[in-house]
Amino acid sequence: MASDTTIHLSNVVVALGGFPALAGVTFGVGRGELVALRGANGTGKSTLLRLCAGLVPLTRGAAVVAGVDLLVNRVAVRPHVGLLGHRNGLYGDLTAKQNVQFVADLVGATASDVSSALERLGIDQRVASTSASLLSAGQRRRTALAALVVRRAQLWLLDEPHAGLDAAARRELDVILRDATASGATVLYTTHEIDQVAGTPRTITLDGGCVASDVASTIGSAR
Repeated sequence: MASDTTIHLSNVVVALGGFPALAGVTFGVGRGELVALRGANGTGKSTLLRLCAGLVPLTRGAAVVAGVDLLVNRVAVRPHVGLLGHRNGLYGDLTAKQNVQFVADLVGATASDVSSALERLGIDQRVASTSASLLSAGQRRRTALAALVVRRAQLWLLDEPHAGLDAAARRELDVILRDATASGATVLYTTHEIDQVAGTPRTITLDGGCVASDVASTIGSAR
């Protein structure tokens, strides 16, 4: 496996409750790549992200993520990964800014990093000072994305990151993801929307827990 490969999966099987959520997935993602993961509900997209984040065990096959062999010690990959799932992972009793600051403190980011992330996601002072439990769905999503930006992970894993965002926020998120890959991060995100992947350099489609297609686009670039 090349040293610049962030994700390397070979014949990966993940069984959840006896059901094969992933049934022999094989692909690799290089450092600095931006990849869209498509497929209908139940095809294994979220499970694949959770596997790469070290949250579900590998049943069979080989999986090395950020240099960590998930079969040996999947917990060790977690410091290298920023995961945004369907749930935003915010503390409801903290304000939007405090949620982002909490992540910043964990990774050693500065107050300037926090302010920049909030600004990029369109979180103004009023929203920033509002408890997360009182925010709208779109505001919570923006806050969670700001926290991900501050985290500066080696591997970004995002499950339907555009959901709940307005058109302006979606466009800014696309820019943020491309900026992340230009800085050397690897980004893998899921989406149901065919229009969303139009400018993504590579799209992997899952079907029945397997890779149905792996296509490089001639439109757009991660750089």
